[in-house]
Amino acid sequence: MAVTYEPIATTTLGSAASEIILNSIPNTYTDIVCVLVGTHETSSATIRMQVNSDTGTNYGYRAIYGDGSTAQSTSGSSSGRINAAPNWASTYTCMAVIEWFSYAGSTYKSCLINSDTDQSGSGTHYSTVGLWQNTSAITSIRLFPSSGNFATGTKATLYGIKEA
Repeated sequence: MAVTYEPIATTTLGSAASEIILNSIPNTYTDIVCVLVGTHETSSATIRMQVNSDTGTNYGYRAIYGDGSTAQSTSGSSSGRINAAPNWASTYTCMAVIEWFSYAGSTYKSCLINSDTDQSGSGTHYSTVGLWQNTSAITSIRLFPSSGNFATGTKATLYGIKEA
């Protein structure tokens, strides 16, 4: 069966910004995928995510990390956000792919996040499973660094998947 990715929204920063918000997500797809590519303005930060303006402690996540010589894991429960992409810096381009499954359904929402950085040949990879403990359809996604700003040129694209 063919899977169709349809672009829903794209934001490319014309100047540094403290957040990227993808609004007005329609409920006409089975799943949604957000692709975030860019850098941090000045230093290193963790990219965080919230949905539907929910700042309550309704999120949980578990992540594994590897860089070719070190492996570790981290988690958070009853959190105010999902840590989506650690190690974003100003010196190298980073990419995160965030997949929300059954985002418009009536159960809690889960996501899979894969985040990669190329640090001049010694990159890192994070895989994260996230949970938003709410039964509302996802209508907006907020991405923001733990400190500072996204750099100019950082781009977020949201895709809808039909019949996944």
